[in-house]
Amino acid sequence: MSLPKIIHLPPLRLLNSIHLQQLLLPSISPLTVPRRAVTQGEYRRPGQPKQDKFPWQKIKFDFSKGLEGIKKHFTLMKNEFFERWVGPEGKPILEHMLEQNRVIWEFRGAENLEQWTVSSDREIGGQSEVYLKLGKNNNTCFLYGTLRSTPPRDGETRYSGYCTMRSKQTLASFDRKKHYDWSSFNTLHIRVRGDGRPWMINIATETYFSHQKDDLYNYFLYTRGGPYWQDVKIPFSKFFLTNRGRIQDDQHCLWLDKISSIGFTLGDKADGPFQLEIDFIGVCKDNAHTEEFAYEAYKRNPEV
Repeated sequence: MSLPKIIHLPPLRLLNSIHLQQLLLPSISPLTVPRRAVTQGEYRRPGQPKQDKFPWQKIKFDFSKGLEGIKKHFTLMKNEFFERWVGPEGKPILEHMLEQNRVIWEFRGAENLEQWTVSSDREIGGQSEVYLKLGKNNNTCFLYGTLRSTPPRDGETRYSGYCTMRSKQTLASFDRKKHYDWSSFNTLHIRVRGDGRPWMINIATETYFSHQKDDLYNYFLYTRGGPYWQDVKIPFSKFFLTNRGRIQDDQHCLWLDKISSIGFTLGDKADGPFQLEIDFIGVCKDNAHTEEFAYEAYKRNPEV
């Protein structure tokens, strides 16, 4: 039956004709598309149970805690308002323009360690251990533990053996994300003392799209070992873009005005104890370094 004839039929005859055509046509299953192909789902580590709770079910409502939070956030908002009148980040404009060095993180007490978090492959069933404490003179950060690359026996994880230390996301008033602005500098300056192992430095930035939340900018940190400190200066132009540990083809330079956090990862597959002592982490401006980006950037629309 042609389409124009179906349109002019009465409603009852139209339903009967459609039902008759469904019976005569062979049963064809509808085309299904996997959900993950349509949208990028939240990554869940192997071995972890699925979270079925809604976000508001994880909140503990407490009246006294709410009053303390209101007082805290309004105090932060007042400080942010008056810092704007002084200059960028609460500094006079002349001092901000002539600044050559800045210490971002230093470790002079237990309150400085609260700005950091450590994790290892124990989250996925591994056997590595990592700990964080102050140094002997309470002036440094001492990261130590044991690395084991034996994968967990869960039938899903094939590789294991990593330990990491990462700075926490700083928050402004009312839990708004606060970022570091390093656009006036071009070099990362770290004073460390290690045991000869190679580390990976990870810098996270604020992204525009949700599927870029796992993007990191990485570069290598080679420690010499021994009792002597080493001052490591790495230009920001050397950092390359990765996503979940995979180097991306489309590379671009680090966005220095939206820095979220920095971290250190060990995964050299050499089982045994390790240690890394950090004095401070800062940024500096090297006028002799003029390189913008060390890697080839592909043009999206190349000229013919």
